[in-house]
Amino acid sequence: QVQLVESGGGLVQPGGSLKLSCAASGIQFSRYDMAWYRQAPGKQRELVSTITLGFVTTYTDSVKGRFTVSRDNAKMTVYLRMNSLKPEDTAVYYCNAHSILFPSYWGQGTQVTVSS
Repeated sequence: QVQLVESGGGLVQPGGSLKLSCAASGIQFSRYDMAWYRQAPGKQRELVSTITLGFVTTYTDSVKGRFTVSRDNAKMTVYLRMNSLKPEDTAVYYCNAHSILFPSYWGQGTQVTVSS
């Protein structure tokens, strides 16, 4: 059974930091590109960051310089380090595993709230 389990969300003040984790099981993790998406209330889900199976990273413009994505294939885990958080970063953050060869999978999401 495939599972992607996010953790690390919570309430943080503006300017604070959080590190999200997404632990995968049931897939050949090293053969997947991984991504973080987020969805704020009343808005569409948006792509935040990706890290390919070759460790190439991309970021949406609004998080460049503040967020860092990484992966540990031995632990089958992808991370999103978020610094200098802003209220507009408030959203449910989702982990996604995708591949041109295999089905795509989503995690259940973790809530990030940035508020004073």
